[in-house]
Amino acid sequence: MADVNRGNRPLSPHLTIYRPQLTSVTSILTRITGNALIVAALLIVWWFLAAATSAEYYAVANGVITSLFGDLIMALSLWGLWYHTLAGVRHLIWDNAMGLDIPTAEKLGWAVVAGSVVLTILTLLIIQ
Repeated sequence: MADVNRGNRPLSPHLTIYRPQLTSVTSILTRITGNALIVAALLIVWWFLAAATSAEYYAVANGVITSLFGDLIMALSLWGLWYHTLAGVRHLIWDNAMGLDIPTAEKLGWAVVAGSVVLTILTLLIIQ
């Protein structure tokens, strides 16, 4: 017998009824920070190339990198680096079939978030 209500119901869960879990949000954020680190790396390479090119070009690049905007980008990149590193360690733990139960996975997710913030602040305090 054919299902007569098939056209009246969604075929898959929709974003309006799906509650994102911490593990899915941290996984998406890992991908975002990985791509953002590419942008930060390109800025640093630009800074090095400017230093190798001329004093005037270096002054422009250095002005951008050391401006308030540049400091913000570099601080966020530092956080992204710590976050991406800790998320990678979490995935290495999961690859060894450890911590896969939901309570432990959530604790590891919060540890990645909190650890990245704490390590970023510590790093900024050390390099200042």
